[in-house]
Amino acid sequence: MSMVNDTSAPTLTRPPKVEVSRRQMINASLASLLGWSLDLFDLFVLLYVAPVIGQLFFPADLPTLSLAAVYASFAVTLLMRPIGSALFGSYADRLGRKRAMIFAVTGVGISTALFGALPTVQQVGVTAAVLFLILRLIQGIFVGGVVASTHTIGTESVPPKWRGFMSGLIGGGGAGLGALLASIVYFIVSEAFPGEAFNEWGWRFMFFAGILSSILGLFVFKSLEESPLWLQAKQKQASEAKPEASPVKTIFSQYLSVLLVNLLLVIGGGTAYYLTSGYLPTFLKVINKIPSGTASLILMGASVTAIISAVLFGYLSDVIGRKKTFIIIGIINLIVLPVLYLGLGSATTIPMITGYAFALAFLGNAAYAPILIFLNERFPTSIRSSGTGLSWNIGFAVGGMMPTFVTLASGATENIPFSLMYFSIGVFVLYVIGSFIVPETKGKFE
Repeated sequence: MSMVNDTSAPTLTRPPKVEVSRRQMINASLASLLGWSLDLFDLFVLLYVAPVIGQLFFPADLPTLSLAAVYASFAVTLLMRPIGSALFGSYADRLGRKRAMIFAVTGVGISTALFGALPTVQQVGVTAAVLFLILRLIQGIFVGGVVASTHTIGTESVPPKWRGFMSGLIGGGGAGLGALLASIVYFIVSEAFPGEAFNEWGWRFMFFAGILSSILGLFVFKSLEESPLWLQAKQKQASEAKPEASPVKTIFSQYLSVLLVNLLLVIGGGTAYYLTSGYLPTFLKVINKIPSGTASLILMGASVTAIISAVLFGYLSDVIGRKKTFIIIGIINLIVLPVLYLGLGSATTIPMITGYAFALAFLGNAAYAPILIFLNERFPTSIRSSGTGLSWNIGFAVGGMMPTFVTLASGATENIPFSLMYFSIGVFVLYVIGSFIVPETKGKFE
């Protein structure tokens, strides 16, 4: 198969090297990692209580319809994330990554905590579902803003040779850490509110934990310095006295083809995540039917596996390049993921279930480990937050809708493993095509 390079991207100039202190690199890396993981923790809470939320806010005669409604509410949040990236990304490109990160992370934590105070359908009827969806919309805007800031300041603050590693650490490692935190909270709350008590009060405390992410985030961001590349770009712009164009307008007028090509990979990576790590909590409960405590322990292990995978493949892209890494991951997932879904669906022992769950988490998170730095390298500093945020959030919005489509296409819960198999094949065919089309971007910004 011949490799076709995307030559539509405008040429990116290389500014002089920026000196960054070791402390600044560490602070920026930790802030990006924790900022993204804490916000994903807020999102993952819904995945861990999806069956309960389905009964309380979207009751239906068929369990799959109730589950599909919950995942649809998750998809609604994802659909709002591009809007959040446009708003906060423009803010981050104009006024700085740090400010945007603080506002966005705080907003996500507060909106998540409010879910725990919502009345249920049994208490106020359909109003409960409406209020739930409104909060999901608000939460989605803030999460889109977190992407625009965390996905740039970390990679902009480390040397070029570590940017792929940082991509995996923030994007995939942050997701794994967020899932691990959600698993730990799920385990603690399940023990504190066993059985029916969880359905009555436990799920509320899962959401209340969201406020802790805002508090911890503010504590971490206190010592964070602004991105050195952003400061350099602002100084250059001021010295040249150039009028400041709208970052979002620039992307859609000059970088639209870049954005569209990016989506081939980002949609694949987003779908890989949401149909593996994102779907595991539901899979373990409705297909494997294992106790909540056991499931939470397996999910903790799967989260650690996801972190290892993301960092490993992110670093691999530093060694062999982004393009080759995408091709390798795409071909492996195209072949192996379908086998893993069927294997997990038929697994009957805890060791077998654990092994399949870990393998799914490993491969699913590998798919998007180098994507963050790939997107960073596709846009200049002046529009990087907006371009990266829009590319990431549009792609993950499509990927986030896949669990809803899988659940609806299944009809009955026993068909879910087969639906996952077919969807994963279709998505990774596109991912592999995209990996051959995109250009090599390693080292394209300094």
